[in-house]
Amino acid sequence: MDPRDLIKGLSAAGISLLIFFVMLEISLQIYTRLFIYYDVEMSRYATEVKEKADNLNIGHMHVPNTEAYLMGVDVSINSDGLRDDEYTVERNDKYRIAVLGDSLTFGWGVEKSDTYEVLLESMLGETRSTEMINFGHGNYNTVQQVNLFKEKGLKYNPDSVVVFYFINDAEVTPVRSKWTPVARLRSVTFLWSRIRGLLTRSEGGATFESFYSALYEDDQPGYVALKDALLELKEICSERGITLQVILLPELHNLIEYPFEAEYSKVENFLAENDIPAIDLTDSFRGYDNPVELWVALDDAHPNALAHKMIAEHSRSFLENGNFSDE
Repeated sequence: MDPRDLIKGLSAAGISLLIFFVMLEISLQIYTRLFIYYDVEMSRYATEVKEKADNLNIGHMHVPNTEAYLMGVDVSINSDGLRDDEYTVERNDKYRIAVLGDSLTFGWGVEKSDTYEVLLESMLGETRSTEMINFGHGNYNTVQQVNLFKEKGLKYNPDSVVVFYFINDAEVTPVRSKWTPVARLRSVTFLWSRIRGLLTRSEGGATFESFYSALYEDDQPGYVALKDALLELKEICSERGITLQVILLPELHNLIEYPFEAEYSKVENFLAENDIPAIDLTDSFRGYDNPVELWVALDDAHPNALAHKMIAEHSRSFLENGNFSDE
């Protein structure tokens, strides 16, 4: 073959591929402005709302004073990098609770006013004037949550710390990708999500149930780290006279034959052995035969406004008894 013909052929293929990606990117830019696509929304959250943290045990955190429109709701980040109102460091006469958690606590896909943190603040306020500060960050594990509290939460001098625990909190702390700038391209996010889905469904691909269950093997680094983090948090709270409580949140795919009872029992036993008060809310959701009614979207099982309300209602007495028993 004439080398010039080969060069022409490769050039034509390259140009065609470039045109394909440009058209795909334009199409996705239009589509995702009209319709919600979970993987793109999560990628936008990572690239538009977050920044790299200096602390490797935190990994990433919200960019202060950022606003975005994600999963059909407005997201506003305050001057301290939290999805919450502005709070002064100086204490007032209100009972102050620091709320730690991941994307569920952040309120992914729901209006801020519908999050269980805001609902609980109002509910607890009926007993005692209360303010709850939301430190929830999407894609955080327990180690990151505790380290964020050490870096940002302690200065608020809370009376209480509540950890809202989820099944994936035993994952290891991820290393921030070097490809973050590329991830801003929606075509890249779309293609990678398709490839990842095919790999997961291929023979030998792990289901999300088996993936989560494997996290709780005794020798798994993430599980070891989360236990160490909770013990560190307990020590921090004990030294400062801060009440510590843990609330375990259910995974909402299957509430009839719940697949993570053994894993949550393991966490509950660990907490009980170390005198950390905890409650598992799974039974409050058990038997829901159509859990999709509790999801923010058909392809996203994060809790919607109804599920957030249920979480708040079923957490209320546990929090009141742990914090206001002397009232």
